[in-house]
Amino acid sequence: MSALTRRSFVGLAVACAACAGVGGVGVAFAGEGELLRPPGGQDERNLAAACLKCDRCRSACPTGAIAVASVGDGFLRARTPVLDFHKGYCDFCDRCIEVCPTGALRPFDEESEKLGVAVVQKDRCLSWFQGCTVCEDSCAFGALAFVDGHPVVDGVLCNGCGQCEFECTALVYGTFAGGTRRGIVVVPPDVAGALGRTVVEDGSEMEV
Repeated sequence: MSALTRRSFVGLAVACAACAGVGGVGVAFAGEGELLRPPGGQDERNLAAACLKCDRCRSACPTGAIAVASVGDGFLRARTPVLDFHKGYCDFCDRCIEVCPTGALRPFDEESEKLGVAVVQKDRCLSWFQGCTVCEDSCAFGALAFVDGHPVVDGVLCNGCGQCEFECTALVYGTFAGGTRRGIVVVPPDVAGALGRTVVEDGSEMEV
């Protein structure tokens, strides 16, 4: 068994075991929860049916923002494209859409459609501890403003490009507050719409 095959097998076994108490193997195979998709991949049903997992979109991405889902996201979704804003951000160049051979990634209008919505995490955002305006400075869509010295996201203007998360200096070296989330993160649109103000991770307060 090759190293890749062993990793895939172990990952699948872990996913199945982890999901056994909350829906069993069906959840492990199909996955649950929304994933951040590249432009044009927001229709999960179309993407699941059409994606060949050929990796062309990831290879074509000039900013390195496209990664692939793991078996932990569901066996059927493994190796499909996702966005990882720790590695880059989306500049809406459409190269991923252009190289997709099956239409799994459809035409996308960044002015009227969303990849996601940025969400501030109060206990990790450096503006609560020292002066930092990196997210506002990096936002090309005017979706971030500072109120009383802290960032607030305009959920209407934000289209989830991820530049704020990519530029965020919190947790860049993994030493601030523990965990992996930065002071601002992008979540899928439907997730953001259901949040309002709520607890997301380790007491982090999300502002949408």
